[in-house]
Amino acid sequence: MYNSLIRGYSSIGLGKEAIRLYLEMLTLGISPDKYTFPYLLSACTKISATAEGFQVHGSVIKMGFQGDMFILNSLIHFYAECGEIVMGQKVFDEMIDRNVVSWTSLICGYARSGLAKEAVELFFEMVEEGTRPNSVTMVCVISACAKLRDLELGERVRGYISSLGVKVNTLMVNSLVDMYMKCGAFDTAKRLFDECEQKNLVVCNTIMSNYVHSGMVREALFILEEMLRQRLVPDRVSILSTISVSAQLGSIFLGKCCHAYVLRNGLEGWDSISNALIDMYMKCGKQEVAFAVFHGMANKTVVSWNSVMAGYIRNGDLSSAWEVFNNMPESDLVSWNTIISALVQESMFEQAIELFRTMQNKGIKADRVTMVSIASACGYLGALDLAKWIHAYIKMNKIPCDIRLSTALVDMFARCGDPSTAMKIFNNIENRDVSAWTAAIGAMAMEGNGNQAIELFNKMLRQGVKPDGVVFVGLLTACSHGGLVEQGRDIFKSMTSVHKISPQIVHYGCMVDLLGRAGFLEEALDLIKLMPMEPNDVIWGSLLAACRMHRNLDMAGYATERMKELASDRTGIQVLLSNIYASAGKWTDVAKVRRQLKEKGARKVPGSSSIEVNGQIHEFTSGDESHPEMMYIAAMLDEMHCRVEAAGHAPDLSNVLLNVDEEEKEYVLSRHSEKLAIAFGLISTDQGTPIRVVKNLRICSDCHSFAKLVSKTYNREIIVRDNNRFHFFQRGVCSCNDYW
Repeated sequence: MYNSLIRGYSSIGLGKEAIRLYLEMLTLGISPDKYTFPYLLSACTKISATAEGFQVHGSVIKMGFQGDMFILNSLIHFYAECGEIVMGQKVFDEMIDRNVVSWTSLICGYARSGLAKEAVELFFEMVEEGTRPNSVTMVCVISACAKLRDLELGERVRGYISSLGVKVNTLMVNSLVDMYMKCGAFDTAKRLFDECEQKNLVVCNTIMSNYVHSGMVREALFILEEMLRQRLVPDRVSILSTISVSAQLGSIFLGKCCHAYVLRNGLEGWDSISNALIDMYMKCGKQEVAFAVFHGMANKTVVSWNSVMAGYIRNGDLSSAWEVFNNMPESDLVSWNTIISALVQESMFEQAIELFRTMQNKGIKADRVTMVSIASACGYLGALDLAKWIHAYIKMNKIPCDIRLSTALVDMFARCGDPSTAMKIFNNIENRDVSAWTAAIGAMAMEGNGNQAIELFNKMLRQGVKPDGVVFVGLLTACSHGGLVEQGRDIFKSMTSVHKISPQIVHYGCMVDLLGRAGFLEEALDLIKLMPMEPNDVIWGSLLAACRMHRNLDMAGYATERMKELASDRTGIQVLLSNIYASAGKWTDVAKVRRQLKEKGARKVPGSSSIEVNGQIHEFTSGDESHPEMMYIAAMLDEMHCRVEAAGHAPDLSNVLLNVDEEEKEYVLSRHSEKLAIAFGLISTDQGTPIRVVKNLRICSDCHSFAKLVSKTYNREIIVRDNNRFHFFQRGVCSCNDYW
């Protein structure tokens, strides 16, 4: 009677009541038999009562039932379902006799515990020992192959279905469809689906959700049509996929149809449905409707809050997203990753780093996604000490370095002026993809090492990695920074002739920059005229910059006229034109351009430089003397100027683009932001410590020659990253060989 009651309670999920009955039975002096324990273990399994299950195992041993296969199979199932797979394996290993249930319970346990490889290995061991699998076994093994994304292994397992005579049912077809979809064999999966005579809702949902996750939304809609033709009623899984389809397509009409279906069928109570609707409305630009869905939710989960925050970010409303983040009753790692990533995208790098530190103080452990964003922020700041700490943090916390994070670290160290560490990380990446090679080539470009960039590119080709357009941007930039004109020409030609990649406007921009820097202004202009697309203001701006460098006023005038036709509003181009006039002493034209800028409400971006000292970033703006250490900085600047003048430095006053006397020009030149930062570095760091400066604009010729002499006079390595490249100053020589 007690066994029947325990079995009844267990079957309907009332595990606690089943355990209470068992204890009551023991209190009355009624001894359990071999039928009691399987029902009792089933009850423990359903409510994840691990401690009680352990005690039941002890009772089994005490009462001498450890030889009963039915009980032992129940124990394996219990341990496997409760995540105690090691204990389940131990019970399995001690069994004298095993049947298909024993093997299947353990195989399914491994598969559910994320140990898919071990599950498949156990299946092959089972077959070798002569135990014939059943349909449940096959479903578990096929699901494990799907998790491994191993098509070859999946095909091998599928071969056992017919060879062992296992009966194929709908559940098995569903698992096979899922496996083929996850392994990318969409045609095979679709063929299996089409051949299935009894298509049920589960199979339809499986193929539809996989299509959605793979971005094949049109195909997902065809499955929905098939479901409706078969008169299958979509459930919440079906409607979740359909809402996702409407979000990916940006179809507000389909999204509203889904919302109406949800309301008609009472599905709005499911949190996942409401969260999907919020995401859909946000992606379709209907923030007010998304927020109405959010406010109407009875149970706002952290996923709901995250969906609203991500929606605001996607629509460019960072302030609202920040407000949502601060008002969240609870946040998870996704919340922090989302807002940190948004700050990085908005170039708010210091704020992103600060938020990451707050996250650490709250005890939230970062993952790969977090560190990709933080590495990116650190790279843009050019803070090498912080970069080293980030790298150490990843190692210390054993955060898995997949190819995306490794590539981000390569880029981070390259931007922080440490190409050797960048290349060490790159060399340790296994199975490098094109993005990893691009980061390494970019590191060489930043350093100005064009020959090494070309060698990396050739090595990439030898390893069979197909280049894309982004690689060629880095490669041509490296050639430009290294003055490798002939190599750049050959690489540009090879894009179409060898690699069948049509050059885009950015590639033409790189070539104009390469030719312009080298003084081939006529060739650069001819290339612009032969472009298959209309040149934009960036192209003309590159030519204009070259004209300023080589003092070609006639061509500068031509480029300016072409830019006027584009009606460009880019402030930087107008400032560049103003600088060209100033260099030529045409102050009337300078005044005219600057008046036009003022009328447009635009203003020149001031030069600023930052330096990291003891983990803190100090920023200096040209001419600004508000830094608290300015008295000492000014004294160091005076000393520096005296010593470099004694070493032969003469100020290049052509870099002062103001109509003032020479004495005033010298003073303005002495307060350029990079000089302020270098002076602060000299007074704030120990002798022998490299001084690293990050500048928002291109370093001027006077600051360049000044930094060379400072590095020699003070025996310091000075590293300056401007908005174009790195300059490594050492013993009076720059790594760019004065070609910048």
